[in-house]
Amino acid sequence: MDSTHFVKDGKPTGLPAHSSYYVALPEDGQYGAKPYPGSGKMTSSIIKSTLQKNSQKVTSSNRVEDFDQALNSARIGGYSYLVFPTILHWEDRATEWNFMRDKVEVKIDIVDVFSGEAESSTVIDGKSGIATLGGDHPQDLLPDPINEYFRSALYGTAQ
Repeated sequence: MDSTHFVKDGKPTGLPAHSSYYVALPEDGQYGAKPYPGSGKMTSSIIKSTLQKNSQKVTSSNRVEDFDQALNSARIGGYSYLVFPTILHWEDRATEWNFMRDKVEVKIDIVDVFSGEAESSTVIDGKSGIATLGGDHPQDLLPDPINEYFRSALYGTAQ
């Protein structure tokens, strides 16, 4: 059984309706010296898809930007919020063969573009179950907790 959760900061929730979001593209994750190409794109795509499901105007970056570059891009584009994900840990294992779990940890900051201040922040982490039939990957652990986090941030409660 997979295990995922998020730890949200204590700030009040409920971002304004009809806001617009610029999702930064994080650097690809890695485990030790092993890079996982495309993991940054997968992460930003999951976030973008989640925001679109919640009827939000959202665009994602097509290149990796540091925080200041992403904030500037969001300002130039006229967005209300910058969503700045950072992959802290990404570990894709052949769990079905070696019983080592896939693991993922992603930090997400939602930043007010005008002030540059974080409105909300979370760290999402997860690990796959031991008994898998194969084909599981770290990105498969992200959609549910990311959706839960954004529902909490947008509407004030996880649903």
